[in-house]
Amino acid sequence: MTQEQQQQEEPYRRAMVVVAHADDAEFSCSGTVAKWCREGMEVVYVIVTDGSKGTDDRSVTPERLAEVRRQEQIVAGEVLGLKEVVFLGYPDAYLQPTLEVRRDITREIRRFRPDILITLSPVRTLSSNFYMGHPDHFAAGEAALSAVFPAARDHLTFPELLKEGLEPHKVREVLIVGHDSPDKWIDVTDSMPTAMQALMAHGSQIGPEAAERMKEWRQEAGKEKGMQYAEAFKHILLR
Repeated sequence: MTQEQQQQEEPYRRAMVVVAHADDAEFSCSGTVAKWCREGMEVVYVIVTDGSKGTDDRSVTPERLAEVRRQEQIVAGEVLGLKEVVFLGYPDAYLQPTLEVRRDITREIRRFRPDILITLSPVRTLSSNFYMGHPDHFAAGEAALSAVFPAARDHLTFPELLKEGLEPHKVREVLIVGHDSPDKWIDVTDSMPTAMQALMAHGSQIGPEAAERMKEWRQEAGKEKGMQYAEAFKHILLR
């Protein structure tokens, strides 16, 4: 067995979640994250935007909202047991999957070297009758997938990262949330209380109705797989 094959057989030790906004991960995959943290994995969040637009309150400035949401995400991360939360600080609502965004995500992948990475779907789907999808989500998902492959892997891509001492890294698996055709389900029944606590840390964004909706999504995902609560993903194994 080659060294690369041995590495592929080793259990995952490090994970990364790349999302557009504070609270995206809590809505989409916090049960899985709580499970991984409880099992001893090191999990890092990368939050791409500053979250400065998501409010109906006209008395709140973008700067104040960004700081509130940053602190909410830090608290949620403490609840889950994250190793670190990285904030890239791109303007909320204006995100594009530019080379700069791809480079900055690539930097974090090379720095933390995750075995598995969760991100958002880069494709708009219209299967829901109450949610159209957020353009920042698509942009963050596209940039994250492009960072995983090939940017983080190839030493000739973003050579400035080599000058920072960041060597190439191959992510072993990617999980995509919000995909129309999931093919991997993770049982999060035992971690739902922690996931709900983390979600409710986002008080500027989340109320009881949204929290119940999150639970209903997990119940629906688990029902067809014989689980009380589950999170569903499209998965890609990178060999």
